[in-house]
Amino acid sequence: MPANTVTLEEIRTWPATVSVSTAAPALGISRSTLYELIRTGLAPVKVLPLGGTTRVVTNSLIRVLETGDPEATQAVGVVAGAVASV
Repeated sequence: MPANTVTLEEIRTWPATVSVSTAAPALGISRSTLYELIRTGLAPVKVLPLGGTTRVVTNSLIRVLETGDPEATQAVGVVAGAVASV
C-alpha cells in the first residue's frame, strides 16, 4: 500500500475536520484537484471555511467513501467564494 494511502478505519479516528491536504489522498485525488472541485462547487464532500483555511468535514468524507455517493454540494457552493481567496 502506498505511504499516502489511508484506510477507512484510520479516517474514522481523524478529528471532526481535516485539511484539504489530508482529505485529498483519501479520495484518491491531489490537493490541487480537491481545491478546484471545492472552488467550482463540485466537491463530493462538505467543507467549512474557517479563518483563512478550508476544512473537510470528516463524517462527510467517511459517508462518501462508504457509499460512493457525494454529499450535497449546496453547502460546498456557499464556500466556493471563500476558497478562491485562499
